[in-house]
Amino acid sequence: MTSMKRFPSDFVWGAATSAYQIEGAAREDGRGESIWDRFASEPGRISDGSDASVACDHYHRFEEDLDVLQWLGVRAYRFSIAWPRVLPTGRGAVNERGLDFYDRLVDRLLARGIEPFVTLNHWDLPQALHDEGGWPARDTVGAFVAYAEVVMRRLGDRVRRVCTHNEPWCISTLGFGKGEHAPGERSWPRALAAAHHLLLSHGLAVEAIRAVAPAARVGIVLNLVPTEPASPSEADQEAARAFDGSFNRWFLDPLYGRGYPLDVVFDHVRAGHLPHAELPFVHEGDLRAIATRTDYLGVNYYSRAVLRSTTVPEDDNAPVTVRAADDRTDMGWEVAPGGLLAVLRRVHADYAPPRIYITENGAAYGTAPDASGRVRDLPRQRYLWTHFAAAHAAIEDGIPLAGYFLWSLLDNFEWGEGYSKRFGLVWVDYATQARVAKDSAHLCRHIIRENALTELEHDLARVQP
Repeated sequence: MTSMKRFPSDFVWGAATSAYQIEGAAREDGRGESIWDRFASEPGRISDGSDASVACDHYHRFEEDLDVLQWLGVRAYRFSIAWPRVLPTGRGAVNERGLDFYDRLVDRLLARGIEPFVTLNHWDLPQALHDEGGWPARDTVGAFVAYAEVVMRRLGDRVRRVCTHNEPWCISTLGFGKGEHAPGERSWPRALAAAHHLLLSHGLAVEAIRAVAPAARVGIVLNLVPTEPASPSEADQEAARAFDGSFNRWFLDPLYGRGYPLDVVFDHVRAGHLPHAELPFVHEGDLRAIATRTDYLGVNYYSRAVLRSTTVPEDDNAPVTVRAADDRTDMGWEVAPGGLLAVLRRVHADYAPPRIYITENGAAYGTAPDASGRVRDLPRQRYLWTHFAAAHAAIEDGIPLAGYFLWSLLDNFEWGEGYSKRFGLVWVDYATQARVAKDSAHLCRHIIRENALTELEHDLARVQP
């Protein structure tokens, strides 16, 4: 007999996208320039030399994409608002044509019985705000809060789920510390200030959103990476501590009232990123504001981290006991569904958010349509099914996991990788904008309809297009 893993009847299955990655229409209807527009225009920034000026042309084709969501059977759609489309210079006069687009999008979703799940900032800061100092500048905090109020005054009568920021680690560390994302800076002091102002703007925006949209449930989305030392050695355990501290705890701890982790503060002092252990960008009352109560935490999960010390010669270190699997996605990330369960258990045990959503999970594989037009993306099917099983195990553990958003609905502009990496459930021909549902989309449709898993091979066999 085939076993059945059922999800709760109110479990929210959804799909996710972000504005910059799919909308296109970069210069239409009054939209302003974003930092990613500027970054992509600089030679050598994007691996394939592309930009997102057209992307998936979702701005003009959104009805078609909402039809795909309805076909999938999802209960919710997580999308982001393009800040420069609403406020072209980041503050001041509202671009009504831009806000009208999201008004229509929300209405069309609701007409299909799909709940809008809005992200206010998915990385596309208006360039004009960056020119004034951007996230390392404290003034940007107030600009974000005002922007959140503008959006929720218009949409808050219909939008019941909203998150402030998507992945502040990426915005601050990759954008200002490592220079891999927009705006492409390499300054750790500015990266740390950016991280703080993102968190502060989140906390202040939570209360501002509740004031204009009392029915809204508000949270933030973090990308979290469960971390393991490669061996029991002191050096590997220290490497794991440092990684976990800078990647996970630097954001989780202040959000849940613990302030910034002191061990990581001292790591930054030793590295020369800070002159002393007092954080110069933290003002009186900031940490209290950051820890404002939220209704949920969004967790984006893709892979785990196995840390091997670089400070001790390998021959002198302990033998590796935790090995990364050879199974990897096109991003080079290890396929590690157990890491999803581990990160959910850790967040629940250490921080106890009242509700958790998996706000992104998915995998990049480049499978293209075959001669019959079918996209046989078996690796993505296996990736998703095993992560669904991990989510089900978390629910059985008593973790308040309320929903699961697939990343991504569409192949899209994958930031620094351009169009070279495909995360979508739907294959997109960027030349013609044709959409083709991949085999993984058919699998997800089946599982969502059943609200249950059986066995991997059994579910795969039942959903061949």
